[in-house]
Amino acid sequence: MDENPTTQHDRICSYTLAGWLDTPLRRLFQKPEKILTGLVKPGGTALDLGCGPGFFTLGMARLVGENGRVIAVDLQPEMLERARRNAAHAGLLPRIQFHQSAKDKIGLTTPVDFALAFWMLHEVPDKQAFLREVRGLLEPGGKFLLVEPVGHVNKAQFDVAVEQVRAAGLEPVSERKVSLSRAMVFA
Repeated sequence: MDENPTTQHDRICSYTLAGWLDTPLRRLFQKPEKILTGLVKPGGTALDLGCGPGFFTLGMARLVGENGRVIAVDLQPEMLERARRNAAHAGLLPRIQFHQSAKDKIGLTTPVDFALAFWMLHEVPDKQAFLREVRGLLEPGGKFLLVEPVGHVNKAQFDVAVEQVRAAGLEPVSERKVSLSRAMVFA
């Protein structure tokens, strides 16, 4: 394949860069379980949108426990395969369902208690349609955590994203402190 890895699938971070998303160094400043504590509940159903190699998927799977479930969604089958291998290696595979989304639709109907969009909303071409679909998947009282990288999304752009989430029917609840990121919890 001769595609430039940074432009493959339009603006989507290519699977060829997945190793950078799942390193021991990243765990020093972004600990999934710490970031998600209080949002992902034991026995719940959590949705990892744009799961990549499963960095947050595995943390979610630990937090939901044996009676919970995580749905890991990605556009690229190569990312899903890498996440599947990581989950098997961690002994968490039975708790995780893998789903390949379409380019313009998540394509799920399963209601969830929590949804995460970590460092990916800025890559979505039709943010309003995506966010309406996320809203439609959340159970009453469900939470959505939006996290964007400071290197790609400035404060003004993040404020626009927050307004787009509001327009989709979710209200900001609290900011979340996440290294190298801007983050907001919605309900």
